[in-house]
This record gives sequence, structure tokens and C-alpha cells, in this order.
Amino acid sequence: MKLSGHRHWFLILTLAACGADARDLNQDEALKLRQQGMILPLEQLIEQALKLYPGAKLLEAELEEEHDRYIYEVELLTAQGVVRELKFDASDSRLLKDKEDD
Repeated sequence: MKLSGHRHWFLILTLAACGADARDLNQDEALKLRQQGMILPLEQLIEQALKLYPGAKLLEAELEEEHDRYIYEVELLTAQGVVRELKFDASDSRLLKDKEDD
């Protein structure tokens, strides 16, 4: 996956369940939704997250289905050493949550 600055990031879409209200989607499901135009490319949301925290490093990104809505969850390690969890609506890139991760 290629992002600005010619950096390559390898992401793992996790398969583990994440509570009763959310379901993590696997790579095949994500690809199908992307091809159907139901979600935006993951790269676009990662770039958006990194612009919010210049100098941050990507730790993890995953696609979840939450209450019949697709959500990208992105974890970053900021330049200050703080882990941030950001959630974006996968259909329109709207930032839904930005919090320090415990």
C-alpha cells in the first residue's frame, strides 16, 4: 500500500470479534464492499488520519461493521509517543471519534 512520502504500510485486517455491537470484516469482505462502492479506500482514511497527526506512525487499521454502518478504525502512534484511536465512517470519511487509546 503506497501513501504520501512514498512509504509502504502493510496492514492487517483483524478477524477477532470486538464486542457484541461490532464485527470486524476480513480482507475479502472489505474488497467486495470497496468494489461495490459502499466504502472508500482504506488508504484515503489513513492519509486523512496521518494529516491530523503529522509525524505519527500507523500501528493498525481495520474495518468494522457497527450498527449497520461500516467504520474504519485507525490506531496511530503520535510523534509525542501517544497512541490515538480514530474512527471514520467508511462511506464518507467523516471523523466519528478521536481519542487517546488506553
